[in-house]
Amino acid sequence: MRRADAAAVRVMEPLAVPPEATVEVPGSKSLTNRALVAAGLARGVSTLSGVLDADDTRAMLGGLAALGVAASWEDDTTLTVTGAGGAPPVAAPHLDVRLSGTTARFLAPVLALLPGPAVLDAAPAFRRRPMGPAIAALRALGCTVTEDGDAGHLPIRVGGGPVAGGAVEVAGEVSSQFLSGLLLAGPAFPEGLAVRLTTSLVSEPYVDMTAHVLARFGATIERPDPRTFVVAGTGYQGGGFAVEPDASAASYLLAAAAITGGRVRVSGLTRGSVQGDAAFAEVLARMGAEVVVDGQGTEVRGTGVLRGIDVDLGTMSDTAQTLAAVAVFADRPTRITGIGFIRAKETDRIAAVVTELRRLGIDAREESDGVLIHPGTPQPGTVATYDDHRMAMSFALLGLRVPGIRIADPGCVAKTFPGYFEVLDRLRR
Repeated sequence: MRRADAAAVRVMEPLAVPPEATVEVPGSKSLTNRALVAAGLARGVSTLSGVLDADDTRAMLGGLAALGVAASWEDDTTLTVTGAGGAPPVAAPHLDVRLSGTTARFLAPVLALLPGPAVLDAAPAFRRRPMGPAIAALRALGCTVTEDGDAGHLPIRVGGGPVAGGAVEVAGEVSSQFLSGLLLAGPAFPEGLAVRLTTSLVSEPYVDMTAHVLARFGATIERPDPRTFVVAGTGYQGGGFAVEPDASAASYLLAAAAITGGRVRVSGLTRGSVQGDAAFAEVLARMGAEVVVDGQGTEVRGTGVLRGIDVDLGTMSDTAQTLAAVAVFADRPTRITGIGFIRAKETDRIAAVVTELRRLGIDAREESDGVLIHPGTPQPGTVATYDDHRMAMSFALLGLRVPGIRIADPGCVAKTFPGYFEVLDRLRR
């Protein structure tokens, strides 16, 4: 995907009237990249429909290609993947995950299936993000891991495989992606994998999503106790997989309705969604919006009333910045808790939200595991986005209601939602 010039600025124009719109959002990044790993390791051919085509999924496709897995686009949202049957054919690949956390953390355990030496690297900005739990797990499995940069970070060189499987421990408080990566690789190990959490787990709905993908590709996963996961070494079987619309991406459009007093329906995000972020609509309902979730999609109608709330978003932290934008227009302060771990995302998202809200004249304060936002009227200003797609998408919502909001580096949305601003413009009538 081609990024816009990082020096660009997008000027947001307030909506002339509240929206009345039904929109579509791209496929889930989280489901796409999980399904790509399973399909890449499976026996036979898989057809994935509803696939997200964005920077993060292109990074995953690049990583799988480096491993020798073939994938081809049938149309804009359909991929055919020829699986490697648990044995990627390239013995000593060089993988560049670019800026994709899911790619780095899902493919790191896959390198234990190779004789090596394999190299896992990333763009400079991602090299600052933690990889320690994945490195520790690889070593515990019997791999040799050389850290060519800072300890606990990429780039790394992995050798000593292929590993038959076994038991491994992993920390869960930094990101659930480390656990999901091990579970996704688990079926390809001949002896399977038993994973024990050493700490509490953040973002558990994403692990449930991983289990859903394993099951859809014929693998089995058991959880004998809350901190133990056992994956049998049965391998994956290729087949069909339909990717749901991205619930995190949908949060911005649904929030737009709540902020502006309009109506927005996101097609395809139904009551049967396996994504934890689909529950964001319930948070908007708590704040005063009217919400309908049915077999065709999710709809939010703004009522003109937004109540400030205290809410723990630990299970759907990717919507925290969205809620921060909504909170600006509430009738009382909003406290978002349970999200201390998002300091280690693309940027320190708590500090970034507070800094940019204050830049616009809004009283916001960092707390140990979240943020406190006092409502107010945003003043004109240019929002720094820190190369973080979610900063750009969430703060753009402020500009739907008040003039003078400018978004720096709007092209960073290509990470997960390349057409975001075009979809946002469809709310105009």
